[in-house]
Amino acid sequence: MQTYPTKDAARQAVWDDLQGNRAARFPYPPHGRIPNFAGAEEAAFRLLEHPLFSRVNVIKANPDAPQRPLRQGALERGITVYMPTPRLRGGFHRLDPARIPPEHRKAAASLSRGTHWAEAIPLKSLDTSIDLVVTGSVAVTASGKRCGKGHGFGDIEYAILRELGHPAIPVVTTVHPLQVVGDFPAEPLDLPVSLITTPEGTIGVSNPPPAPSGLDWASLPEGALEEMPVLLELREQGINK
Repeated sequence: MQTYPTKDAARQAVWDDLQGNRAARFPYPPHGRIPNFAGAEEAAFRLLEHPLFSRVNVIKANPDAPQRPLRQGALERGITVYMPTPRLRGGFHRLDPARIPPEHRKAAASLSRGTHWAEAIPLKSLDTSIDLVVTGSVAVTASGKRCGKGHGFGDIEYAILRELGHPAIPVVTTVHPLQVVGDFPAEPLDLPVSLITTPEGTIGVSNPPPAPSGLDWASLPEGALEEMPVLLELREQGINK
């Protein structure tokens, strides 16, 4: 597998490979986003059937297209789903399967149609019993390194949970095999993964890199507090370390 000198190089190669091999799925192009991929449903089913999910009642899942089948499958299994709004502009929403009729769970799992079933949750009410974090990825390695599309939202979301007092929570992802690469540089605040599923198999990571233990306020992008009011809420509540 190819080793890349930077995360940007790994991202670009994965996006190009998915497009060039016709493995990308709507929305197009895959570039600049968590890419949807052929076999996303199979990868989601493989993850949901993993023994890890046998004891899961609550998850936090990303809102991107390739993980929609995972969100739907979780709701169908009675699992509560917390989902960040895009770019964290609206904080977090909760999808409670007890409040969603079975025939509407596919729609509820969709970013475009799920708002009707979603409940906005203030930070102080964010469930501290989240059992698992599902994240989207652009590229991953078998050693547990992960990079998203480059804005750091997945890393920030996880760090917010730690600031709120959540323990270290396992992080899992679903990807196309073309998204599994040899290596790329990691940074201390990057979110690692401990389990990866593809349409064809499962990669368990025995010793992933350490996950963020909280927010590094000094390293937040310029304008982050204005763009993500949830961060202002966190700071104003005096929860931050």
